[in-house]
Amino acid sequence: MPLVLAVTALAVLVGLSLGLLGGGGSILAVPLLVYVAGLDAQPAIATSLFVVGATSAVAVLPHARAHRVHWRTGLLFAAGGMAGAYVGGRLATRVPGTILLIAFAVMMLATAAAMIRGRRGSTAAVTESSTHRPHPVATVGLGVLVGSLTGFVGAGGGFLIVPALTLVAGLPMAAAVGTSLLVITLQSAAGLLGHLHGTPVPWTLALAVTAAAIAGSLAGARASGRVPQPVLRRAFGVMVLVMGVLVLAQQLPAALSRAHHRTALADIPPGVTTSVDPDHF
Repeated sequence: MPLVLAVTALAVLVGLSLGLLGGGGSILAVPLLVYVAGLDAQPAIATSLFVVGATSAVAVLPHARAHRVHWRTGLLFAAGGMAGAYVGGRLATRVPGTILLIAFAVMMLATAAAMIRGRRGSTAAVTESSTHRPHPVATVGLGVLVGSLTGFVGAGGGFLIVPALTLVAGLPMAAAVGTSLLVITLQSAAGLLGHLHGTPVPWTLALAVTAAAIAGSLAGARASGRVPQPVLRRAFGVMVLVMGVLVLAQQLPAALSRAHHRTALADIPPGVTTSVDPDHF
């Protein structure tokens, strides 16, 4: 019980990140479920998709009321993202958990660099009535790419969707945050379906974490419109950078150790017995 309470308390930060920044939920949720709740990587990834998807569905509502959701761009992006996320989720069930988490961390670092650097001219206000119209084919294609990557590593996609919407689709940060939540909701559902074919989800824990995350998301969404966009973008980038370094520092030594032991086992001459179980690695 104390463990569940600790996990649910920290899950408020997951929702706060989603509501305030339009992403980062899985960046916090996956390490939380792996290192605090003690789940293996694949169940943690699947659970994260459920938590982040459900939380995003609630968090998008205040943004929509404040006209910070670009519906056309979001739905086009989500159409491609859902297809990509489903395929990525199916592929992820065949990949070792350590590799998944390393891929997760590398993507976080690349995204952090892009968000901290930013793009000139991305601070103009954009609403649904704006004249800015990203090319529909490019938007769907970008969704497929981001969806496949985020479905594979189990992220709802905000830490890739927000940069894609700001740096490529041309939305300002405020509109990208709200639109990202729409995309995350749909994309997470598709990714979860892909994972459920071969990954169990601890539903009691998932529901408890989701309830706490929703509470945090509502608070974050209320504060989102009051924070300057450059501050939001840089804060998002710094958070992603820190979490990426931490996850990579946890997983990379284990992956290198396993690779070393596999190489050593491969060098053993035929017919020589060993007490080392190669399946352990």
